[in-house]
Amino acid sequence: CLPANQERFADGKLVTVQFHPSAQVVMTAGHDRSVSLFQVKNFNLRYVDGIRNPRIQSIYLESFPIYKACFSVDGEQVIATGTHHKMFFVYDMMSGSIIPIQKVRGVEERFLRNFEVSPDGSFMLLTGTSGYLHLLSMKTKELISTMKVNGRCTASAFTPDSSKIYSYSKEGEVFIWDVRSRKCLHKFEDEGSLEGKCIAVSKNNQYVACGSASGVVNLYTTDVCLKENHPKPVKAIMNLVTSATCVTFNPTTEILAVASRETDEAVKLV
Repeated sequence: CLPANQERFADGKLVTVQFHPSAQVVMTAGHDRSVSLFQVKNFNLRYVDGIRNPRIQSIYLESFPIYKACFSVDGEQVIATGTHHKMFFVYDMMSGSIIPIQKVRGVEERFLRNFEVSPDGSFMLLTGTSGYLHLLSMKTKELISTMKVNGRCTASAFTPDSSKIYSYSKEGEVFIWDVRSRKCLHKFEDEGSLEGKCIAVSKNNQYVACGSASGVVNLYTTDVCLKENHPKPVKAIMNLVTSATCVTFNPTTEILAVASRETDEAVKLV
């Protein structure tokens, strides 16, 4: 297939590529301060239409190199954070308007970069500095509560039912939070982790994958994570030689993708 974004290649590094949750659309966003949407036609063996992936729209955010962009669960909004900004943008795809969220009351952060959207579409979790996690209402973008891990939080993931949050610290500890009460239910140490980098929970809630700076990705069962302080991984994946910066499960929990952005072609499917 030809490049999905061939009608508008980015001028800088791409940081996000994401398919729309329901439409045949792919989004790209990156350091050239733009978010672009492209139509991607159906592919099948008899008729492959990858010749033209028409660009639907591009939005430009002045002086705002994008750190991360993400569709809302209903696909009606795109949320984008910047590399060195305390504000973020919401692009409303229904009205075509770009809404700057200049400041979230109660959130005192120099930069807002990393965030997660809950699978049920109710919450947005902002990763702050000094271990702070800010839980926002997805509807109003207002602060609901703030939680804090020991050390510095590097990655977080919601469980598929949006009832819990797994937060991975730079020190290699994983904290499990109850979303409703915002209380810490349990914490455990990721075996052998010198620095936590990324975390994912499988769609069937059976596994948790933790990727560290050494490139090792540990795979745990969730029931062990909720009970033990020093759980044993069911598998330690050693295929990456540079820092594991991304882990994600496929929808049927049959494949785990592990990747490192620190070297070319460092993507492994387990």
